[in-house]
Amino acid sequence: MFTTTEQGSTLIVTINRPHCYNALDRESKLELAKFFQNLKDRKDIRSVILTGEGKAFCTGQDLNDRTINAASSKPADLATTLKEEWIPLVEAIRKTPQLVIGAINGVAAGAGVSVALACDLIVMDEKARFVSGFAKIGLVPDAGSTFTFTRSLGSKKALEFFLFNEPLGAEDLLKAGLINQISTDALQSAKEMSQKINGLAPLSAEMIKKNVQSAEDLSYNECLEREVLAQGKLGASQDYQEGLKAFFEKRTAQFQGR
Repeated sequence: MFTTTEQGSTLIVTINRPHCYNALDRESKLELAKFFQNLKDRKDIRSVILTGEGKAFCTGQDLNDRTINAASSKPADLATTLKEEWIPLVEAIRKTPQLVIGAINGVAAGAGVSVALACDLIVMDEKARFVSGFAKIGLVPDAGSTFTFTRSLGSKKALEFFLFNEPLGAEDLLKAGLINQISTDALQSAKEMSQKINGLAPLSAEMIKKNVQSAEDLSYNECLEREVLAQGKLGASQDYQEGLKAFFEKRTAQFQGR
């Protein structure tokens, strides 16, 4: 359902269900969420790349999954599917201490868009696209996409995307600030980005990630308070001392995450 490869301090996670364009069933979502949750114990890993095998990044729910199959004797409980499977997966990616780079190699559709947007940074293949698809099967966007698209596109354009299912290409998404970079080789560009991240102080990178995520929901004064707390903690770290020493010695700092 997914494979992993380690390249130095970078961990590459590849969704590996190309037979269904990397749509996820219950087992896949739970295993992937558990894997990301356990990354908090991997101090040797400083960045994570999430990508897909084959032509797609992730096309959302595997509609052949018997746990959501509307053809069964009772209606599908999609609220439970969302609360127990999709939201834990998206949150596990968002809360991973390491920076997560999405290498969007192909189409992301349905809740697969939310998986992509859970990544901290996104490099997208020039031919890849985001597709909503929910309205076509009588559902609403979920797993956080309503929040993200409305704040990035505005309510009018978000409604257009969700209602009419017209794809958003890489150029559209870059203009909206939903992705960071367009590439002819998303995975290679993500690897290059990961090398930059791996050279940063791990505690600093983790705290910046947390503060930026929280800033979406906090007031200006609340953000100031978080900055004070974070700066106080980081100022007492060994990495800060190393950073200062390297600055004055005109050399590259060797951060240890302590």
